[in-house]
Amino acid sequence: MTVRIYVRASTKDQDAKRALSDLISFSQSYDDNHVEYVEHFSGTKLDRPALTLLLNDAEEGDILLVESVDRLSRLSQDDFAILKQRIKDKGLRLVVADLPTTHTVSMGMTGDILTVINHMLIDLLATMAKLDNDKRRERIKQGLSYAEKTVEPVLVN
Repeated sequence: MTVRIYVRASTKDQDAKRALSDLISFSQSYDDNHVEYVEHFSGTKLDRPALTLLLNDAEEGDILLVESVDRLSRLSQDDFAILKQRIKDKGLRLVVADLPTTHTVSMGMTGDILTVINHMLIDLLATMAKLDNDKRRERIKQGLSYAEKTVEPVLVN
């Protein structure tokens, strides 16, 4: 089993490796063997180079470790469904560092219930990440529009 750590930032101005050392430490509770996948790419895009490489490298039973759901996805619901299916098809177990219910595996009815709860929580968090991104983009657009309308002419003598 390999822990596949995925970290992402949207732009080169952001530090994609910001959470990497914490995730490496966290990953050691599962296995000493880990691989890091780091990229600067928008979470609104389904096809991302490092994420694609991770999925290609992954083997059944590996762990996909992310800091939070929004680092994995800011995708539309349809695209997130595709990504979840790719993760499932590879046999990866998704562990989200800031979602403790994903940290352990329980067997039997408790495990089944926890799996359903985790799927619901991850879907909810992915939807919230997408909505947050959409709202932020709309506010920026509104701010730019407002700034264009309120720019006062500069008089040069």
